[in-house]
Amino acid sequence: MLSRRLIVCLDVDAGRVVKGVRFVDLRDVGEPADLARRYELDGADEITFLDITASHEGRVTFLDTVRRTAERLFVPLTVGGGIRTADDAARALRAGADKVSLNTAPVERPAVITECAERFGAQCVVGSIDARREDGAWRVLTHGGRRPTGLEAVAWAREMVRLGAGEILLTSIDRDGARNGYDLELTRAVADAVPVPVIASGGAGDAAHVVEAFTQGHAEAALVAGILHDGVLTARAIKAAMAAAGLHVRPLVPTEEAC
Repeated sequence: MLSRRLIVCLDVDAGRVVKGVRFVDLRDVGEPADLARRYELDGADEITFLDITASHEGRVTFLDTVRRTAERLFVPLTVGGGIRTADDAARALRAGADKVSLNTAPVERPAVITECAERFGAQCVVGSIDARREDGAWRVLTHGGRRPTGLEAVAWAREMVRLGAGEILLTSIDRDGARNGYDLELTRAVADAVPVPVIASGGAGDAAHVVEAFTQGHAEAALVAGILHDGVLTARAIKAAMAAAGLHVRPLVPTEEAC
């Protein structure tokens, strides 16, 4: 039976984890390696590390921070931000990432998805989409939600998969940090349109919202951030709620540090 995954997102700016609302009003919440290890021990199935200003600032991600984070983890680590070429992806993978997330670069040069998939395998390539509702459609934005593209989210998700993406990370800018639930309509539209796993992102405020991402949004993974950073919930509590709702989850392994 397919296990539903709970993924913790670390939005990183200048080497520190930050969190905001709708991609603005960022506040510092901690050191990436420490937080990643804590969430792994608490039951997170994966960690996603997103350097949220790399593309906007025209630079590659902070690989030393990635390396320090990867060295402390056993669960899969996805790294995104500033990855513009297959060589950039190779550097992130060598630094310890298991997967790379591509958001801005494919909009400017779609072939980068195919190049990464052919070189490292589709399972290593996550197509990342930041979408906002505009005039009755979901429009794709890049550069950390700063730049409109004119692309429609569902169609762009299909194209990313055609190019070679093995997963889609789908973030609702409207819901990001608002804690009023995922955009289930958007998530379901993309999940039903593509044959690869979709990761729901943006809006988790409680465990019920996470369950809804799976049962109503048809996602195969859910990404959470702020509710864990602020101590509203733990990864263990969310996974317990998922299991109680009849979702198959990976078992939690007790450790001395987690007890």
